[in-house]
Amino acid sequence: MNFLLSDEQLALVDTVKALLRDKCDPVRLHKVFDVEGEARFDAELWAALCEMRIPAIMVPQAHGGMALELIDLAIVAEALGHAAAPVPFLGHALAALAIALGGSDEQQAKWLPRLASGEVLGTVAFGEGKSAWLPGEWQLSAEGGLSGVKTLVPNAAEADLIVVGVSEGLALVEKGTGYTCARVDSADRTRPVDTVTFEGAAAELLPQGKDVASRLTDAAAALIAADAFGGAERCVQMSVDYAKLREQYGQPIAAFQGLRYQLVKMALGTEPARGLYWFAAHAWDALPDKAPHAAAQAKAHLTETYLQVTRDTVEAHGGIGFTWEHDTHIYMKRAMLDWAWLGSPSRHRQRAADLAGW
Repeated sequence: MNFLLSDEQLALVDTVKALLRDKCDPVRLHKVFDVEGEARFDAELWAALCEMRIPAIMVPQAHGGMALELIDLAIVAEALGHAAAPVPFLGHALAALAIALGGSDEQQAKWLPRLASGEVLGTVAFGEGKSAWLPGEWQLSAEGGLSGVKTLVPNAAEADLIVVGVSEGLALVEKGTGYTCARVDSADRTRPVDTVTFEGAAAELLPQGKDVASRLTDAAAALIAADAFGGAERCVQMSVDYAKLREQYGQPIAAFQGLRYQLVKMALGTEPARGLYWFAAHAWDALPDKAPHAAAQAKAHLTETYLQVTRDTVEAHGGIGFTWEHDTHIYMKRAMLDWAWLGSPSRHRQRAADLAGW
């Protein structure tokens, strides 16, 4: 059995990474991160990704998509996480997937071609209160107009369409139909999030929304895990490169045994975990009975690993690691959102234990 990516998948990753090297170098990343006022995404970079047809990866071919699998979307998420790319990829990709999985023929014909091309921007609204993220926990109802609050909604202020998790399953809410957005002053300025207050908003249910809601949140968990792996891998690389360059007492600090142990621990905690998100995405595509457990495990372990690795990265860089000018704080803040969005690692470990029948 071949456990490696195909030549086509490797080519996809290489193409995305080449674009990110060109359009998301550290100088540009800091420029986006440091902008005064409300955080926003890099519209030029997002347009380039749309031109590359990244949003079309899991859209059916009948609606202008590529009809690929979640593993293909996940390896792109890893590359974006590696670069800390300030784009609305997560919410948009999940919105398109929700409609592809659970929408009517009319809904798919109306939205999927425009989501695939990037003509319109989509997002998803899952979180309620402090910890209600998953189907079965959603209390908002689409009946008689959608009212209530959703938290940490990616790029809701810019989105043309929001796929909302409701007690009936999933519902579509178009821009300007009875809701307000308040941008959250969150740590991660590469992926802005909003608190959305619905006030009798017109909501259109997805016919198969209740049946596919859990599939959608499992896909979200796998994509967050992929982003976390990409970011953690980048932090390990930054730390090793710095240790080879920085000198103390006439020699590179990489020669110091204590730091070498720390770098090895970071690498050993990160690299073997790649298989967790790979398997979660593969299970979602091919092993549906195992997909929920795999997604929960991947989300829990990789987001916790990412946050710890960013802390170790700050330490490995010494004094410069604490400065605003360095990249380390951008990755740490991105790790914080990966950790929190869709629920904490402990929440997903509990879910994995329940699914395993412990």
